[in-house]
Amino acid sequence: MNMDPAAKAAGVPLHAKEAPQNGLKGLKHWRHDLLAGFVVSLVSLPLSSGIAIASGAPPIYGIISSIIAGLVFPFIGGSFVTISGPAAGLAPALMATMIALGGAGDADHVGAGYPMLLAVIFIAGLGQVVMAKLNLARFAAVFPAAAVEGMLGAIGVLILVKALPLFFGFLGTTHAHGFLEYLAEVPHWWAEGDRSALVIGVVTLAIMLGANSALAKRWSLFAKVPPHLFGVAFAVPAAMLMGLKERDARFLITVPDNPLSGLSLPDFGGLFTSPELWWAAAVGVMTLMLIDGVESLATAQAIDRIDPFKRQSIPDRLLLSMGLSNMLSSLVGGLTVIPGGVKSKTNIEAGGRTLWANFVNAMFLLVFLFLAPGLVAMLPKAALGAILVYTGWKMMHPSIVRGLATVGKEQVLVYLVTITVTLLTDLLIGVFVGTLVKLLVVAWMRRQGLLTAKTPAGPVQVLKELFADPVSSVEELEDGAHVLHVAHPVVSFNAFRLFERVSQERAAGHQVHIVIEPSSGLVDHTAMEGLHRVEHELEGVSVDGLQGLQPRGKHPASVRSGVKLAG
Repeated sequence: MNMDPAAKAAGVPLHAKEAPQNGLKGLKHWRHDLLAGFVVSLVSLPLSSGIAIASGAPPIYGIISSIIAGLVFPFIGGSFVTISGPAAGLAPALMATMIALGGAGDADHVGAGYPMLLAVIFIAGLGQVVMAKLNLARFAAVFPAAAVEGMLGAIGVLILVKALPLFFGFLGTTHAHGFLEYLAEVPHWWAEGDRSALVIGVVTLAIMLGANSALAKRWSLFAKVPPHLFGVAFAVPAAMLMGLKERDARFLITVPDNPLSGLSLPDFGGLFTSPELWWAAAVGVMTLMLIDGVESLATAQAIDRIDPFKRQSIPDRLLLSMGLSNMLSSLVGGLTVIPGGVKSKTNIEAGGRTLWANFVNAMFLLVFLFLAPGLVAMLPKAALGAILVYTGWKMMHPSIVRGLATVGKEQVLVYLVTITVTLLTDLLIGVFVGTLVKLLVVAWMRRQGLLTAKTPAGPVQVLKELFADPVSSVEELEDGAHVLHVAHPVVSFNAFRLFERVSQERAAGHQVHIVIEPSSGLVDHTAMEGLHRVEHELEGVSVDGLQGLQPRGKHPASVRSGVKLAG
């Protein structure tokens, strides 16, 4: 019996008659979810702690947000095997917002701006709930794939640089805020850092990189166990042997005896009575909602592709779960909540089948926090710094640029512009500038195609076409199947209309044939990825006509434009 690799790892056949469901029906898979949830908690503990520190808050706040996510997602749903909690992608935005609202903290202290940041997180969560109820999650797909990759790449750079003080064993206070200021501080962190802590950080990072290498993946142990666990397994005993705690307790993370004592609460009153902070708060809300929406839905789609049962996430339901989790998390002092790729992949590898694995993860984190705080306090900060450096490196890995280059030079342009502008300004501006560049590129491509075909069209008409419904007509065949004729360009700015129509047709029980007419003239990379996804992952959907357009690269998802010439 042939099995999908992800299905084989989870121990299930791809063609299983009944895909596991969330809710009460999913409890019959408790043995799988119990084991997977425990394994995930071992990864979640150091990762959530490190993300909290990178966000400008003590580790406990990251653990709290993971617990809240595990208590909310199984009952609201929206996905099946994604594990949610604090995300590295949001750390720079959280710290920037906190600084703008009064000041960020560090691994041991809460910053002055944290209570108001919690109010911002609550408002962002409320906005997500409203968006989910209005079925607006689909608009997250408007942002082009290259701009999203650029946003994540810039976040990776920021995380890596901001993790260097921990990595070097620096115990002082840094006053840097922007990317360039952080770079200027690196020599100081290096000079003032502790060499024993640095050794732990370097070896931990080397172990994680080695465990993730192609050579190590040949062994099933390294293929199934996350690299973070190998790193932590070295770092904890190494810190004990080197006597880091005896030398200075600040080398290890701090967990209060009573985790609930002294937790920060959202300061709504302070925020609403401080007009000078309203703009910073508004930018913070928009930034969190943007990154939450775009990154979470992209992560969910990526995890759906490796789900052994090929289940599909429900974007608006997922957004609702995130919104409620963010609201509740902020009320008890926690950070933002978002589906995480590392923990979700760990869940699948460990055999998790439903969101109850997320619940089990939360339960074990509660045990660690309240019954075994000493275990948590054994984690050296240098190891958390190594985990963040590793995470940042993965998010900005050179292979991403190489992959985009195989798709097309325009993808690399959008990616690099997004990264550069983000690092020099902020995430919100970077993503919008990258999106604007993508809009100008596809508008130019469409304009060139029309000129070649000697079809007159002004700039305004071209731009309108890029946002209009690409489906020109729907034809019903004798067998009941529906043919969607696409006679207009399909790009990131309007592709969601096509895929929404496909979902509606499939929900009504119709077979769907998508026919890309030569007159469409342009199908961009984001739309190509979407077409490949619906054709290969949705039953009863086929795509035809792409062969009539000229590919601009060798990659299957390269932009296709103009009419393919004969011969």
